[in-house]
Amino acid sequence: MNTAVASSERPSTAGSAPARSREHAHSPAQASLQVSVVMPTHKRTDLLDRCLGALLAQVFDKHAYEIVVVDDAPGDDRDGSPARTLVESVARQAAAVGGPAVRYVPNTGPAHGPAAARNRGWQAARAPIVAFTDDDTQPEPQWLAHGVAAMAPGVDAAWGHVWMPIPAVPTDYERDAKGLEGAEFVTANCFVRRAALARVGGFDERFRLAWREDSDLHFSLLSAGCTVVPAPAARVLHPVRPAPWGVSISQQKKAQYDALLARKHPALYKQRIPGTPWRYYATVAALGVGALALAAGRPRAAGVAGAAWAGLTAEFAARRLRGTSKAPAHVAEMIVTSAAIPPLSVFWRLAGALKFKVPFA
Repeated sequence: MNTAVASSERPSTAGSAPARSREHAHSPAQASLQVSVVMPTHKRTDLLDRCLGALLAQVFDKHAYEIVVVDDAPGDDRDGSPARTLVESVARQAAAVGGPAVRYVPNTGPAHGPAAARNRGWQAARAPIVAFTDDDTQPEPQWLAHGVAAMAPGVDAAWGHVWMPIPAVPTDYERDAKGLEGAEFVTANCFVRRAALARVGGFDERFRLAWREDSDLHFSLLSAGCTVVPAPAARVLHPVRPAPWGVSISQQKKAQYDALLARKHPALYKQRIPGTPWRYYATVAALGVGALALAAGRPRAAGVAGAAWAGLTAEFAARRLRGTSKAPAHVAEMIVTSAAIPPLSVFWRLAGALKFKVPFA
């Protein structure tokens, strides 16, 4: 019977990953492992518990996979952390029924964020294939079986389907989130050979937010000559989480990482990432010209520029409201955030260009 282990492991460095593989090469339990599921978590034990339940219910040989939970909450490597308590409890229950090994790994390194947490996870993984998902997903029972089947000889990585159901009349946030369903490679549902991860150095930990770190890994694999294939039968449910009013304003900070991705993979970025948001730049330009004209005592020019800004902003809000909820609070949110998004997006894109030292618009 395979036993479940909830250990607080110190993560290895990327350079020591091959040594870790050799260390476990002679263990009978290790030899039977086909895939390690790596899942970062950050202070969301309710979602973590739900995802662990789905992972334990996989229709897959319980001796052939393990679950590695990486706790990315700073300081939560100490005894009594909520995530550790939950994982250890789940591990004991899994052990009692012959389930897969469930392990707790704290991210004790200086870098935090989804990229750093996933690095700690795959470096601690013991199987030759690493399956990545997130704590807010619910993998379907055949997820592992279909994903591992897609990893045929010669295949280095595969991505599955992310299913995000939304209401018939969604909010703008819900409709935007559903766009993840059409993404080509996302770490909410992908499978990568551990050797391929080691070859490209894993995730770039400069991506501190959940944005573009998966595209960066995808592009790194392609640039290294790896074979990456779709695995549409490997499905995870990704419910859209509730979001606070005005959430799109805080999300603009992610735009800085577009610059990092463009710097690292200029050709692939140009081919596969949507282009420069020229409407945002036009909106900001109209606002700037209006302010300068007003300061220079030219009210007519200021009025023309102001009208252009208002028209562009109104068109943006109307476009976001098309096909979405017309509830008063949502309409108000679209008006306010449509005024705020263009300048914030431009600011963070330019901030990224300066931070990562790349000509980028």
